[in-house]
Amino acid sequence: MTRPVRVMFYVQHLLGIGHLARASRIAQALASAGAKVTLVTGGMPVAGFPPPGVGHVALPPMAVGAEGFAALVDADGNPVDDAFRDRRRDLLLDTFDRLAPDALLIEAYPFGRRQVRFELLPLLTAAHARQPRPVVLSSLRDILQESSKPGRNEETVDLVQRWFDRVLVHGDPRFARLDETFPLAAAIADRITYTGLVAPPAPGPAAERFDVIASAGGGAVGADLTRAAMGAAHRMDPALRWCLIAGPNLPQADFDALAALQRPGIVLERFRPDFASLLGGARVSVSQAGYNTVCDILRGGCHAVLVPFASGGETEQTQRAERLAALGRADVIPESALTPEGLAATIARALDRPQPQPLALDMGGAEATARLVIDLARRAAPSA
Repeated sequence: MTRPVRVMFYVQHLLGIGHLARASRIAQALASAGAKVTLVTGGMPVAGFPPPGVGHVALPPMAVGAEGFAALVDADGNPVDDAFRDRRRDLLLDTFDRLAPDALLIEAYPFGRRQVRFELLPLLTAAHARQPRPVVLSSLRDILQESSKPGRNEETVDLVQRWFDRVLVHGDPRFARLDETFPLAAAIADRITYTGLVAPPAPGPAAERFDVIASAGGGAVGADLTRAAMGAAHRMDPALRWCLIAGPNLPQADFDALAALQRPGIVLERFRPDFASLLGGARVSVSQAGYNTVCDILRGGCHAVLVPFASGGETEQTQRAERLAALGRADVIPESALTPEGLAATIARALDRPQPQPLALDMGGAEATARLVIDLARRAAPSA
């Protein structure tokens, strides 16, 4: 294959921006490696994503409704209906036909995102019908939300064996193995490849220095964390410098209420594109325990205070936080126990500790994924 490898990468973010951020890092690495990559997104628009150099097709957006992940809504807050689903499916299939990719990456599915199987199963059918067939890959974070529904894991194995050539697990098995949160991993062991953690590049010098950085990811479910951090800042030494990053999805009324509580030494932002660099110059990071934020913390090297998102039976962030705590890299506060006073006390203890030692984990997952996808696509392509 002498032309650039064509990659179509599907990602559906529904609540936060973690899935979109990780996919964007991988897409950027693919573009830097010479691939022609198009990110197909299905969530609400987020400023700054996808990154420069990456093609983009936006499906009519969907998000989580007030009743949770089972009740999706459109951009106007209306429940999605069959006509809406049909429009998305048809646009997705038209995009696949137009791009004619050599590699098709699908983020999370079939281990998650069952809500969008109405369009992913037709996409997978189209991919397997095309000649030459693209290599089909699942792009997966290292720790999964555990399923309690009978038969769900068996169904996932069947879908992997039927449709996917590889499952790219974006993690280091020394930190987390897929079989620890997906009990039937042995049944698909021949298709699992660990890529390393999809972390940002090593950060350059920070333009500003803060003692404490409190971040709420996308902000959709981080209002309590940001409010508690503001309260902690008011209870601690006023000489400490704070940066509170509330997230682009925090409702404006909540952001305005926090802004009214600012004082000298406290900076409130919605988003910082230099977040990873800021962590490199900080002493303590306060955050939830999402995949991307933890990767940023590990790159930056500061102490972590983690408040893992656990509402609605979520287990993934708690598992990640507890693993970091066991390695001596984090203090953990359960979401149910979060108070400004407790957070202030935990931050004070972290500030008194010496600089943590870096963990020997593979952080080059974006670049490794790009190399692997391009190699698989070239090997699958018919010879000239």
